[in-house]
Amino acid sequence: MNARQIEVFRTIMRLGTLTGAAQALNVSQPALSQMLLHAEDRLGYKLFRRLRGRLVPTPEALQLYPEAERLHRDLESFRRFATGLRDGAAGSVRLAASAPPSLSFLPRALRDFRSAMPGMRLSAFVVPVQIATEMLARGDADLGVAMSDVSTPLVQAETIGHVETVCVVPSGHRLARRKAVTPAELMEETLISYRPDSLPGQLLDQEFGRAGLSYRTQVEIDVSIIALSFVQQGIGVALVDGLIPWGGHPGLVVRPFRPVVRLPIAVLTGTRRPLSHQQDLLRRGLRAAFAAYAADPAARGLLSPA
Repeated sequence: MNARQIEVFRTIMRLGTLTGAAQALNVSQPALSQMLLHAEDRLGYKLFRRLRGRLVPTPEALQLYPEAERLHRDLESFRRFATGLRDGAAGSVRLAASAPPSLSFLPRALRDFRSAMPGMRLSAFVVPVQIATEMLARGDADLGVAMSDVSTPLVQAETIGHVETVCVVPSGHRLARRKAVTPAELMEETLISYRPDSLPGQLLDQEFGRAGLSYRTQVEIDVSIIALSFVQQGIGVALVDGLIPWGGHPGLVVRPFRPVVRLPIAVLTGTRRPLSHQQDLLRRGLRAAFAAYAADPAARGLLSPA
């Protein structure tokens, strides 16, 4: 039996007459009778018999009916889920983001997305860029946000803006009185910054090299937010991204680093499958949220859209 024949059988069972079933299904009674005959031919046995002018289900029909009802419920559930995907009342989106976006513009994007898709289940993972890339490549995440514009065969990076590197020092530190900090002024400091083989580390190494100096980190970090407590405890000074609102934390002073080292902010997507409507909506929301964050007077000068 095909889906239409199952629907015909279920409706006749529920209403008890061919006339009522035909009206409910908006077909003529002869057409309904023909569909029922085709169903019985395919099954090889009768589903209904006439007894004293009444339509009576056969024993086989009585056994089939619960299965027809179950299939109907499953189909209705499928239809509701399909409609929910369209309307944002069902489905899920998995986002892997590094800490700087998560602590700055990402909340705005997630708020707007939840407002537009209130029924959508959202999973957010705060992980280093390497882990985010691996999750996207494996299909364990749908979107990523990171300070890296490096694409791979399995992951595409779309640059949505840039952020400048800043120097974060303890309040009262000699560098806190400077308008900007240069590589030469960091030579005698305990430097907390990115690993040399990371993208930010490579960009900083290039600028130190242009100044004839070596980029040497005494305390290497993978995630910039880790530098927060290190600087607060007086371990050293940090060269980190300006995306995190460092100035909102007690005991810290933020100064621009010169020459300017711009770090890319990118939305990451897997290359193996296209984005769903909901996933693309979040991607567009990430672009808009970063643009709004970059336009904020408190961040202007450190951030720039793509």
